[in-house]
Amino acid sequence: MKRLLLSMAALPLVIGGLSVSASADGINILDNMKVKGEIRPRYESADTNSATKSSASAYTVRTHLVATASLLDIENLTATIGLQSVNNFGSDKYNSKSNGQTQYDVVADPQQAMLSEASIDYSIAKTSLHAGRSQVNLDNQRFIGTVGWRQNERSYDSIYAANNSIENLSVLAAWVYGYQGVVGTAASTTQDTNTVLLHAVYTVMPELKVTAYDYMISNFADTYGLALTGNVKMDAIKLNYRAEYAGQGNATMNQHNNNDKNNPTNTLPGKAGKYGQADASYYNLDLGVNVNGILAGVNYEFLSGQNASGTETAFATPLATGHKFNGWADVFLTTPTGGLIDANVRLGYKAKGLGKLLAVYHKFTADTTTGLLDVNGAASDDLGSEFDIVYVNKIPGVNNLKGLVKYANYSKGTTTTYSNDVQKLWIGLDYKFSIN
Repeated sequence: MKRLLLSMAALPLVIGGLSVSASADGINILDNMKVKGEIRPRYESADTNSATKSSASAYTVRTHLVATASLLDIENLTATIGLQSVNNFGSDKYNSKSNGQTQYDVVADPQQAMLSEASIDYSIAKTSLHAGRSQVNLDNQRFIGTVGWRQNERSYDSIYAANNSIENLSVLAAWVYGYQGVVGTAASTTQDTNTVLLHAVYTVMPELKVTAYDYMISNFADTYGLALTGNVKMDAIKLNYRAEYAGQGNATMNQHNNNDKNNPTNTLPGKAGKYGQADASYYNLDLGVNVNGILAGVNYEFLSGQNASGTETAFATPLATGHKFNGWADVFLTTPTGGLIDANVRLGYKAKGLGKLLAVYHKFTADTTTGLLDVNGAASDDLGSEFDIVYVNKIPGVNNLKGLVKYANYSKGTTTTYSNDVQKLWIGLDYKFSIN
């Protein structure tokens, strides 16, 4: 219960106000309520071409409702509660990682419901204060994200303060004490943590933003970095870029079992039995262009690998929205032992009324060959390639309804660690609404 204590603190206020009365002794408990919602039906197929697994077919619907209201007649004080539910309507020919259907390939959308939001927020001057559960994404979600692509989106239990009193500067300091969602836990289970997030963005000019961060993830590592981003307009040409570097070092924030420093509640991948040992680096270089709706871009992302002696760990991103990066087939949600180099190009078109069509080609190689061998037992850094394509457009005649068709095709390389081709297909709708 302690893991949800702060998140649940908002519930008596919200539920009590809804079920009993909107006011008490002349004070409005809840007022100016706003409700927003989402209904997202989706079909997903997954085929890993495995000799031991059957291809998966999943029909799921995500329903998400969030209510926000003014609280106790105090200016700028609000309470929020949200519920998120995923239903497969009896369609179970897939491995959700919690339904026991391990004879099928994985579609990580378990049927369950969860409390997605339960928070109290207060703002004064240019400072915002938050306590409780919410769905928050930082920056481009490479390190801290809600994995909104999955039907059971992640929520974070946190206390944070955000401030933008200095012109062009926004800063955030958060303590995350738990998180829940995506897969792997029952609806009533929250993953306990003791994580501190520091994030700052300074806008030098529209063409240049500087983002600095330090994400101190409990029992894992400290990830600290700097990103330069911007948008440049030249008549019909629009350019956008990203240049980012990050490093990972030993964990500052930790939790122990029985106060034993050599027995953390979680261990760093590749460092089982050792406490907070991390030494890794990351960089991301991206350039995109939009010329009258024609989209093109190149990207080079580097996640360092473990060395032969094991003194350096592979760069990892355990709280990222991993689906956004390194191919939509989700082959590399966990960084290979030898690290990952993703060189990719994209081409597409976007226009009002016609929607957006985008294709991406990835070539994957490893940073080191630690733990990576081909069929002959020789070291190999060939991790394969992938082709992705997506089309998104509004559905005519229905406000706020979008349709999506998406396909991912991963082709294996020479390493035996990633020895199966993977094909995935999604067809879905997304309807959002609000009630004031």
